[in-house]
Amino acid sequence: QVQLVESGGGLVQPGGSLRLSCAASGFTFSNYAMSWYRQVPGKERELVATITSAGGMTNYADSVKGRFTISRDNAKNTVYLQMNSLKPEDTAVYYCKAVYTWGVTITYWGQGTQVTVSS
Repeated sequence: QVQLVESGGGLVQPGGSLRLSCAASGFTFSNYAMSWYRQVPGKERELVATITSAGGMTNYADSVKGRFTISRDNAKNTVYLQMNSLKPEDTAVYYCKAVYTWGVTITYWGQGTQVTVSS
């Protein structure tokens, strides 16, 4: 069955770094664009970064540009989010999302991983 499993979250001090991973299975990963979203309680889920299926193009929310980097390894069916210079406002549950848009739209979500930035 389809699975997206995030890992790498945790507690980090302001200015620190974390790398999130999202391991995919049950579908053809290389055909899907991948995104990272985040959500804090009481707020809508926010798009953080997106990478195209082959990894040739990326896009970032203004709030993370220059600090976060999305990448993927299609041989390992995994997408990553390198987060540097973390701020308390980056605290959220981070989710990965897979989207297929050729003719039909198919979307899968992971279960999320908590990132807490605090001293």
